[in-house]
Amino acid sequence: MSDPTSAPRITLQPLPYVDLLPPRAASDITLAVVHCTELPDLATARAYGERVLYDSGTGASGHWYIDRDGSIVEYVPATRVAHHVRGHNAHSVGIELVNTGRFPDWYDSRRQAMDEPYPPAQIEALAALLAHLREALPALRDIAGHEDLDTGQIAASDDPARTVARKRDPGPLFPWPALLARVPLQRIGV
Repeated sequence: MSDPTSAPRITLQPLPYVDLLPPRAASDITLAVVHCTELPDLATARAYGERVLYDSGTGASGHWYIDRDGSIVEYVPATRVAHHVRGHNAHSVGIELVNTGRFPDWYDSRRQAMDEPYPPAQIEALAALLAHLREALPALRDIAGHEDLDTGQIAASDDPARTVARKRDPGPLFPWPALLARVPLQRIGV
């Protein structure tokens, strides 16, 4: 078991548009949001993160991505506002865990199960990253899952008369009790 109080090894791989993201002070960050990529692998997540979606020349991305083996990559520094959760970007950081989630049929009402478990190495790395962020970001006090904050429903892709959750990540297999026992953050939005 790794020591969650030591700084984790983080590989820096800034997104091409990172300098276009609004800057902010580290003291503005109060919330960490846990996501899963709902994609098959880190390479696909990178490709999605590089896509330009907004007039600002930026796209949607978390700050850090943790692969199944526990390796951590930083796409956006904490002092830049990334687009990762509706209504909370200005004061939060996003941590993406590589996990298939509902991929590739995110909104098909028949495929809403999220049944890929999170490997121990990935959760260890998440705990270490959160402990490090807690030390590095003086106002960081809260944590939430993407599903806790973005509770919207949308028409199902297979049947527009049915609705499904827009976001379900990190999903039912995410080990919230074990994580919260290890990191001094308060879960909100539940």
